[in-house]
Amino acid sequence: MMIEDGDDEIVVNALPTRRVPISATSGSKRWSAAATIVCATGVSIGVAGCGMSLPSMSSIGGSVLGTSSTGKTDVQKVNQDQLLTAAKTGDGSAPPTIAAEAGGCPRFVVGQRDSTLTIYEQGRVGDGLAIIHRGEITKTARECQMEGGRVTIKYGFAGRVLLGPKGKPASLLLPVNVAVVDAKREKVASDAVKVQVDVALEKPIGYFSTVRTVTFTLPEGSRPGEFEIQIGFDRNVPGAG
Repeated sequence: MMIEDGDDEIVVNALPTRRVPISATSGSKRWSAAATIVCATGVSIGVAGCGMSLPSMSSIGGSVLGTSSTGKTDVQKVNQDQLLTAAKTGDGSAPPTIAAEAGGCPRFVVGQRDSTLTIYEQGRVGDGLAIIHRGEITKTARECQMEGGRVTIKYGFAGRVLLGPKGKPASLLLPVNVAVVDAKREKVASDAVKVQVDVALEKPIGYFSTVRTVTFTLPEGSRPGEFEIQIGFDRNVPGAG
């Protein structure tokens, strides 16, 4: 699928989606979403569509919405609505790394473990039947502009939240940490984001997207491509597993 944005083209590469049937009742919808979560965590519970253990969704491979350029850019290309649409129409896989361009823009990295956040009932971390909800970052985008020795990165990410067997209707705030690191993996800039997602029994999958900017000074003799933007869920929350 290709999304056109003026003279620029944003490409979304998607893999086939493995779907879990959803019946007409709200309870069945909830358990269908729960089965998706349990399958994603590699736990077999014998429900419809989940008869065997599967790898976590972050290890399946991925799809990505990516834009970038060198020098001054039109920073309107990273678009929150486009990211949200890509998250809703994608396969839910974790996004791969967006590589750096020569001299142009830092790499965008989402670690496999950092792309998901599963919240369990207290004292039951790791139990697939005790999952409250699971957050997944599935789409990323970034672009840069450099002026006066400073690099400004406009970055965006999107994903979804799945309600688990122990989940309840809620307006959730999921914490995400963002860091820009140099070639020695030393932090040169950071950002903390909280994304809001609404979930309900009749709507067990909620989607989110956000676009922000982070700026850092480029040391003399270095190139933007030597740096990385790293994002991931903050696991320092109760029940995280």
